[in-house]
Amino acid sequence: MASTRNINTVGNYNLEQRQFKQSEVYTLYPNSQYGAAYDTKLPGNGVNPAQIPWNQLSYNAPDIESFLFGINSTNLVNPAGPLRPELKSLQTANFFEKTPTLMPEPLAVEKNQRPFPTPN
Repeated sequence: MASTRNINTVGNYNLEQRQFKQSEVYTLYPNSQYGAAYDTKLPGNGVNPAQIPWNQLSYNAPDIESFLFGINSTNLVNPAGPLRPELKSLQTANFFEKTPTLMPEPLAVEKNQRPFPTPN
């Protein structure tokens, strides 16, 4: 019996393949919401901590991760050599500049004072 449903037509097949390709391009675009940032920076003044991809903190991230998980640690035929991490130096992203803290020159802390005096 021949298929009479619309899912087996050439046009529908091409439409589905186009949707799959567009979804793949949208998801795998390097600077999309799922991808990497244009310029990765560490959070500074006025910025909450963010999620940083594992490969943005060092140049040899897979080697470091394999070492931390203990992969190839019990290989007696070809033992792994010592790990030398190659860390990246990331800049910080500051939203505002901090002003220096002003401290009095003769800093005298008196023991008989409280920040909120209690009534007697």
